[in-house]
Amino acid sequence: MSDIVVFGAGGTAGSRITTEAVNRGHRVTAAVRRPEATSYLPPGVDVVTGDATSERSVRELAPGADVIVVAVGGGERALWRDVAENLITVLRDLPNPPRVIHVGGGATLLTPQGTALLEEPDFPEEYRDAALGQADALAWYRSSAAGVTWTYVSPPPVEFHPGERTGHYRTGTDEPVADERGRAVLSYEDLAVAIVDEIENPRFENMRFTAGY
Repeated sequence: MSDIVVFGAGGTAGSRITTEAVNRGHRVTAAVRRPEATSYLPPGVDVVTGDATSERSVRELAPGADVIVVAVGGGERALWRDVAENLITVLRDLPNPPRVIHVGGGATLLTPQGTALLEEPDFPEEYRDAALGQADALAWYRSSAAGVTWTYVSPPPVEFHPGERTGHYRTGTDEPVADERGRAVLSYEDLAVAIVDEIENPRFENMRFTAGY
């Protein structure tokens, strides 16, 4: 059993990660901006007010945690870099810092040519700001997270939607995991399975991983 803090637990990804972790016997603290709006979270979750960009929030919630999951969404480009920088800055001061699992974007995954998908000419402009923010966060972990164990998780870049929990998936590192038809597909539910599996049996410490069917 692990003590897990989930920032963004009220969101599409965060709520499923929270539910998966609770159902598997972990103790979960759901850190959200509006605790009164999270009645859909499962019984047994400790719902608190929390903000991953707040030094005070992280200092209050990190001690005693084994893992901090970041599943925040929305915001401008600076948000994700601010989250990563705040977490690492606070956690490296702790004697036994919890591991960070950051749910990032699929647009940072690489094409067969080795360039990020967000750099492709046909990448949708409306998603570029968020994609650049997630790229900034990944770069921060890779360059500046000494002293803290982290994992960055990229879902499939396009076909990633709420759906069925099958419990089955395949993993990769920097390129999308495609099926026999060349499609990188995964449900939010099975991403949650992959993340809790990684909490229970770490395989991707201090690196990025992705998953798909």
